[in-house]
Amino acid sequence: MVYNFQGVNIFYKDLGKKNKDYVNVFLHGWGADSSNFDFCAKELKGQRNILIDFPPFGNSQTKLKNWTLFTYANMVMCLCEKLNIKKYNIIGHSFGGRVAIVMSVINKEKINKLVLVDSAGMKPKRKMSYYVKIYNYKLRKKLGLSIEKYGSKDYKLLDNDMKKIFTSIVNEHLEDYLKEIKAKTLIVFGEKDNVTPVYMAKKLFKGIKDSQLYLIKDAGHFSFLEKKIEFFSILNKFLTEEE
Repeated sequence: MVYNFQGVNIFYKDLGKKNKDYVNVFLHGWGADSSNFDFCAKELKGQRNILIDFPPFGNSQTKLKNWTLFTYANMVMCLCEKLNIKKYNIIGHSFGGRVAIVMSVINKEKINKLVLVDSAGMKPKRKMSYYVKIYNYKLRKKLGLSIEKYGSKDYKLLDNDMKKIFTSIVNEHLEDYLKEIKAKTLIVFGEKDNVTPVYMAKKLFKGIKDSQLYLIKDAGHFSFLEKKIEFFSILNKFLTEEE
């Protein structure tokens, strides 16, 4: 299915039973697509599941301009409103976790439960070598020298408009939002995650009042895919347990 948001075509899947009071909205990470969560929707077929392809990924429109983290959050909220979904659970991985955190504050009355999986959004700890690299990048750019070797793999794959969007998103730190989250929250991280390390999980746990933390052993940044059975067991228990 396709939803047009501000002239951008957004691909999404609407799966499972349509008569549920609570709906699960799955938000994938940067560079991935909704298929990451297909196995969850398949197992949760007794519930209604909305899986979205964030643009420019998956089957959504590939050209974007001037989007921010808040544009992504607004897009998801508008889609849920269009589908007449009154209350929902959000499950967000990595970048999807960033979007979920923002939604949980802006649209808190509609959020039932929140699941943050290897979520981004916390300010990273930086070593001195990082700041040296940034200085060298800025100096080379100013001098008109090659900067091709600088930047993450995700960054290098983007066009110029998406590079601006990506930069604005990764520099948006959300620590101040955590105390405003009212939804019951499950935080799931891979114990060996080196993209969003465990210290970020602990920041989330400390900052969100009604939260619980689960670390998956021998799993990295895609803990939910590396340990599907374990992850789904935790997720299903959390989503179905009584308030």
